[in-house]
Amino acid sequence: MHRLYYIYNKLKNRDFIFTIPLVLLALDKIVGHCLWLYHSGKGFPKSDDSQWYLDYANALMTNFSIGLHMNDLMYLGYNILLTLLLALFKDPVAIVFVQAVTAGLSVILVFKISRMLFNRLTAIIASYFYYSAYDITLWTTYILSDSFFISLLLLCIYFLLKVFESNKKLYKVLFALTSLYMVVFRPTGVITIAFIIIYILIRMHHKTIFGFIKRYRFALGGVVTTLAAIGVYLLVVGKLDPLITSLQFNAKMVLYNIYAKGWIYDKSTPYDHYYRPDYTINIFNSLILSFLVNNWDDVSILYAKRVLAFMGRWVWTTDLTSLLGVVKFIKESMPVLLFLAGTAAAVVNGVFRRASVIWLIILAVFVFCILLFIDAMYRYRAPAVPFIAIAAAYGADQIIKGGIALIRRYGADKIIELAIITAKKQTGKLSRYGKRKSIDSDSGF
Repeated sequence: MHRLYYIYNKLKNRDFIFTIPLVLLALDKIVGHCLWLYHSGKGFPKSDDSQWYLDYANALMTNFSIGLHMNDLMYLGYNILLTLLLALFKDPVAIVFVQAVTAGLSVILVFKISRMLFNRLTAIIASYFYYSAYDITLWTTYILSDSFFISLLLLCIYFLLKVFESNKKLYKVLFALTSLYMVVFRPTGVITIAFIIIYILIRMHHKTIFGFIKRYRFALGGVVTTLAAIGVYLLVVGKLDPLITSLQFNAKMVLYNIYAKGWIYDKSTPYDHYYRPDYTINIFNSLILSFLVNNWDDVSILYAKRVLAFMGRWVWTTDLTSLLGVVKFIKESMPVLLFLAGTAAAVVNGVFRRASVIWLIILAVFVFCILLFIDAMYRYRAPAVPFIAIAAAYGADQIIKGGIALIRRYGADKIIELAIITAKKQTGKLSRYGKRKSIDSDSGF
């Protein structure tokens, strides 16, 4: 017995005691779903984008040539990764399972990040939220950049936090490499890195920042000047024309096919904001600026609807006139409520500044979705899911600890009795409200 107690005390603070079962559960859930699809005869889901990536990777294997189109450059990292995986495994099905295993193992990164920023209980809850999230499992079944990007983003944030924690040169190099790779992996990586830089500036003391700039001012100035000179040269000789043309074309497609139609998602829904757009180009001869300025009132309404839509499709189907509707609303809004609780707790407990990278990543994805569009399957929101899970887990952690504190203070019997009385009162009100035939039958409110 003494020996067992010694082993318990020796191992109770070791994270692997928790990460090993979490990894097994995550692999069982995510890889298990892929195996079920594979053996069910249904096969893995496909999309036009998936076929484009596969065709591009096959072309890259036969004739290694990278163009200057937006899709060539901004998805360079994923295209090369997919090409290497295809060359190695030959079969796209094998790539799906590689994605699934990578996503399952990424639960370790979620645990480690949560542990560094908050505590072990938050890390355990966040890991559960992560691997149980439908988005995480769903995008492992597609040949798309999303699943690998989520894992790459988690790895990048882990290395960044290790830099602040240990200041070792190895972690600095690994963070720099993952950051650069993320920039060329997909367009979301560019805006994400911009928000990560904001976090670095928040964490660094202003004297450290100015000292770094002063110390390396000539090197930094040389790099900026060189990059600017290269950019101007490529622009003058016309090498960037395909990139600029493709960017302008895609911007025009989004404005005229999504914005002009008042779509919240990438297709028409009953929740859209329909209006008559003004196509006049009168602001600096810019199509984008002119459209946004001339239609700003309607665009603002569209953005406001996307803010709501970001939480999920359930916001459009909320019904608070029946008990079943309220139960459904509580269930579907629980992640949002826990996220808000976690945000408030982080501010009150004084850990928001240190942990602000969680909210900055979510904000980066949020801005990307609001400015572009929210696809109907919420694919573009997927990179924010692990970080929403961490923030929500911290909220759940604080609620659990608060509940334990209340039980210790007042006793479980009194709290349960009060909860039952309150639930009965609210149920009675909902039942009466649900039976109303007209707004004039009662108060009219």
